[in-house]
Amino acid sequence: MNILLVGYGKMGKAIEEIAVSRGHHVVLKVSVDNLEDNTVARIREADLAIEFTGPDSAYENIIRCLEAGVPVVSGSTGWLSRMEEVKQYCQDQNGAFLYASNFSVGVNIFFEVNKRLAALMAPHPDYDVRITEIHHTEKKDSPSGTAITLAEQVMEKISRKKEWVNHISDNLGELEILSERTDPAPGTHTIEYNSSIDTITITHTAHNRKGFATGAVLAAEFIAGKKGVYAMSDILGF
Repeated sequence: MNILLVGYGKMGKAIEEIAVSRGHHVVLKVSVDNLEDNTVARIREADLAIEFTGPDSAYENIIRCLEAGVPVVSGSTGWLSRMEEVKQYCQDQNGAFLYASNFSVGVNIFFEVNKRLAALMAPHPDYDVRITEIHHTEKKDSPSGTAITLAEQVMEKISRKKEWVNHISDNLGELEILSERTDPAPGTHTIEYNSSIDTITITHTAHNRKGFATGAVLAAEFIAGKKGVYAMSDILGF
């Protein structure tokens, strides 16, 4: 498969290594150094695009790939207020799009554990819940997309939590997400339920970027030849 990498930072380079090891070819790498290559014509040289950029450019990059008729896998965060627009455009173009806030197989299993634990904790208001996430200092968004996904899953099961906030809060209707930026830290996410009696905690810690990169390439292999909008749950059969 001929792959376009939109975004060639640390994650893009990790994805390239995994993709090549699995027999794929990276035919174009777009970064801040060659934005002139980020055109519909150049995109069409690839069979599929993998997009990992920033909150300010992700939406336009995804739309451009779909306009070119090239399936796109995206892991960018911080732009999700426009997700419904992307899904609609994908359908209008009869294209293919797969998004994940986190492509790690382990994290996606963690998502399922989080949903199950939240459902079990819902009838027990004596426990308050908090999410903590730690990432490297180069991460551009806060909280992380993974933390937001975890928070949305908790709020879906625990109706007394109405919204998430990215700070300490005394409002019991708010779900705290506390963010820390330190190096080196590929990513740690913790959900903690506290009561006056005890504490229940689940944590996922990434040791490196390999899990994210491998998942992104698996997503690309999955979406090739398909039409529609997909998620990691489709790949993993959850």
